[in-house]
Amino acid sequence: MADLGPAGAERTPTAVHVADQQQVRTSMWARVPHLLAEHRYAVLGTADEQGRPWATPVFFAADGEYRILWVSAPDSRHSRNIGVRPDVAITVFDSHAPIGGAEALYLEATAAPVASDARAAALAVLNARLPDGQQLGPEDLEPAGPLRVYQAAITRHFVLVRGGDSRFDNVTDARLPVTPPGPRTAPPSGSADHGVDLRA
Repeated sequence: MADLGPAGAERTPTAVHVADQQQVRTSMWARVPHLLAEHRYAVLGTADEQGRPWATPVFFAADGEYRILWVSAPDSRHSRNIGVRPDVAITVFDSHAPIGGAEALYLEATAAPVASDARAAALAVLNARLPDGQQLGPEDLEPAGPLRVYQAAITRHFVLVRGGDSRFDNVTDARLPVTPPGPRTAPPSGSADHGVDLRA
C-alpha cells in the first residue's frame, strides 16, 4: 500500500543512490521512442460529456514523440467523445510480455481531427507503418470514405517502473514522468511534472 503523506498525498518513489532525480527522468526518456516504434496498437481512453469513460484499441503511427495519428469512423463512440471532451489518456504496451517483464508508456494528450490541409502528410505517416495492400488512400477518408484522421498532441509522458525494480524504492508498480534530454523539438503547452504516480 502506498505511504500517504499529509492530506492523502501519495509518496513519490525515487531512484536509489541518485542525487539528481531529473537526470533519472531524462535517462529513461529513451523508452518513449522505443515503445512508440515497437508497438502498433494503443489503448485510447476517452470520456463523454457526462464523464462516462470509454477505452478502445487503435492502430497508430507516431509522428515524433509528441504526436500520434490514427484513423477512426467519426461516428464511433471514442470519436464522438473526442468531439465533446478532447482530453485523452493513452497507453502503449505489449500484452504478450511475461509477468514481471512488462514495459508500458502512458500518455496525456489532447485529441482532434487532423486539419484538411494536413491530411496528406498524416496519411503518409500512417501508411509508412501499414503493409503493402493495406495502405490508406484519399478515397478511404471523408467525405468520400468512412474514415477520419485523428491526432493526439501529447503533453506528458510516463513510463512504467515495475514494483521491486532495484533501481527505485517503490514496492508496487509506478509511473515515472520522463523528459527528453536537451531542448524539446515540439514543446507542448501546459505540461508539468508532478512526481511519480503510484496508480499505474
